[in-house]
Amino acid sequence: MLTVIKQIFTWWNQQTLGTRLQIFFSGKLIGEDKNGNKYYESKSGRRWVIYNGEVEASKIPNEWYSWMHYMNNQIENNHDLKKYDWQKEHLSNQTGSVNSYHPKKFNREKKKYKSWKS
Repeated sequence: MLTVIKQIFTWWNQQTLGTRLQIFFSGKLIGEDKNGNKYYESKSGRRWVIYNGEVEASKIPNEWYSWMHYMNNQIENNHDLKKYDWQKEHLSNQTGSVNSYHPKKFNREKKKYKSWKS
């Protein structure tokens, strides 16, 4: 019951009541990606995504990014392109998590130069 109330009043908990009504009256399901995100388009051409889980824009994979931003290329018509062995899987934004990038520690004692203000 609490999740239904959250979805009605808050946009960060997937879709609001207004989004559900828009999907019902004018939304057409275009497709779904491997993460479970669903992509819709209205009769007027407006496009939107309903995220599976946490709402985070970086969860849109490359196959759907061009479609969301009205870019014309080969991906728009074929969302299931063959991936090569060397291509990595899409990762959402890792900032603030344990998987975020941390550069190597800079050791101040082993400088390769001498400061002119000593």
